[in-house]
Amino acid sequence: MRPPAGRRAGRRQALFLLYQWDLTGQPLASLFEGEPDAFAASLAQAVSERAADLDLRITETSKEWPADRLGTLERNVLRIGVYELEEGTVPPEVAINEAVVLAKRYASEEASRLVNGILGRIFRDEAAV
Repeated sequence: MRPPAGRRAGRRQALFLLYQWDLTGQPLASLFEGEPDAFAASLAQAVSERAADLDLRITETSKEWPADRLGTLERNVLRIGVYELEEGTVPPEVAINEAVVLAKRYASEEASRLVNGILGRIFRDEAAV
């Protein structure tokens, strides 16, 4: 694996890997072009392994926007955000902000608001427990 390019770049790379994986159904490792950085590969692998659980969490949180109704891009941005919230690998504010930035950059302003709302609700539910 090549040296890390930073977490933000790693999240972008992981998002593209997950997007391709979700669209094609091919094994994740077969989608790597060259060598992804270690953070991107690790994040994409972890999210793909937990995709069904992450989708369930998204659906339980937002009945009007279940995971199977979301676009592939939005669903994978949310998967990454939910994964980072649940794992506690970064502060919650960072997990939410980074997901919103991904949604805004690669989808739309509307998608970024949806991502912010769903992840914010998950964060508040966790904090209330």
